[in-house]
Amino acid sequence: MKKSKGSPSLPAAASEERASSAAVSGWPTPPSPRIAVAIMAAGKGTRLKSQLPKVLHEAGGKPLLEHVIGAAVRVVPAHDVYAIIGHEADRVRAAIGHTGVNFVLQAEQRGTGHALMVAREDLAGYDHVIVLSGDAPMITPETIGHLRNFHLEEEAAMTLLSADLEDPTGYGRVLRKSARSAEVEAIVEEKSASAAQKKVREINSGFYVFAVKELYASIGKLSTENAHAEYYLTDMAAVLSKARQRVVAFKTANAREVLGGNTREELADIDHFMRMSKCRQLMADGVTIFYPATCVIDAEVEIAPDTIVEPYVQLLGKTRIGTACRVRSYSVIRDSKIGDGVIIRTGCVMEESRVSAGAVIGPYSHLRPGSEIGEGAHVGNFVETKKIKLGKGSKANHLTYLGDAEIGAGVNIGAGTITCNYDGFHKHKTVIDDGVFIGSDSTLVAPVRVGKGAYVGAASCITDDVPQDSLAIGRARQVVKEGWARQKRTARKAK
Repeated sequence: MKKSKGSPSLPAAASEERASSAAVSGWPTPPSPRIAVAIMAAGKGTRLKSQLPKVLHEAGGKPLLEHVIGAAVRVVPAHDVYAIIGHEADRVRAAIGHTGVNFVLQAEQRGTGHALMVAREDLAGYDHVIVLSGDAPMITPETIGHLRNFHLEEEAAMTLLSADLEDPTGYGRVLRKSARSAEVEAIVEEKSASAAQKKVREINSGFYVFAVKELYASIGKLSTENAHAEYYLTDMAAVLSKARQRVVAFKTANAREVLGGNTREELADIDHFMRMSKCRQLMADGVTIFYPATCVIDAEVEIAPDTIVEPYVQLLGKTRIGTACRVRSYSVIRDSKIGDGVIIRTGCVMEESRVSAGAVIGPYSHLRPGSEIGEGAHVGNFVETKKIKLGKGSKANHLTYLGDAEIGAGVNIGAGTITCNYDGFHKHKTVIDDGVFIGSDSTLVAPVRVGKGAYVGAASCITDDVPQDSLAIGRARQVVKEGWARQKRTARKAK
């Protein structure tokens, strides 16, 4: 028999139905259960052999913990999520603070059970707590939601998420009271399992839901009599069962999503799976990706249909790419926005930049943060830009550096041009108005302005403003000394 726990344990649909009936009958609306999420993120991850906290190692372009938080906040609000941190706590807090979740410090890491002991004061006001692993980034909000609903429907004190693995070696086995029963008789660790129990493929994932009142009424009964002298949440199944509380298991159909990244090899496997899944999703949405296994595309990248991504491309962060673009091999693009019909040729590097429709970039261009490339503009071979605006149809095709500049429409920047934006102490701005022609190998010493329609002669050093429709030449007059080279060679031979 299920233990009756009253209206707070109703699943969402049932709670809404009862609330509707109560409103019609005039009875008070029963409260919905208050649910928190606690994420285990205090561990060091010794098998990774790293100074970086385990949960800050990346897969799919984001820290492991950030993936788990992303799934959690689609089930409960961020203010109801508690990341329990310990090892390198300040570093974790700094990296994840932008998510808006709460942090609980487990200063001394004495196991998962101890983590919830430390969080007792923070969780005391909730009816139920969902416990997630900060190193298992493939968990989905759908599975978290199903686990929560199952826990509420079963009116359980503890619900664990289980999965069937082809090779369950190393995992604790879930032993049910019967094949068809949701109730758990015991969780047996690998080293304690009998030969028959080791054949059980259903494993405990380390994800749980607890009724908070029952959890904290019994958590003090956990023991540290184990190889690591730690308090394990796994043992709560036996503690609660002994107290005649209901312990059940919900099995996920997708065993992969409960797997954690405990070694570099496991992290690589997770990363590969995430990125291949991302490629499949993009291709299903109309994007062509040649040889997806060679591409690195982060989880939050968006690409519109009919864009082509060639082999060995990296699209990182929150990059957005429009329709009918082509990104050629060996380009690396991070946190940039690219309009429709843009061609990105081989070997370009782009960071925090914007490229408007119809522009052509590369090959081997470097767009540094703050670069804004206008519609139909060209940025070509070995051109570097930083914090500039390049106007519609303007071109900088060869061997050029453009930094801290505002460049109008229809401008031609000759090969080897440099905007000298730094005086050793401060950055200064160069302004080039519409229709200007800058001759090759020119240096524009900022702050300086070249007026509309003006010309700058090749190899000029421009230190003063150039008026509209003028020609500026800033170089020494050529001097030719006939016979000088012959005389030099003769003098050298005489020695």
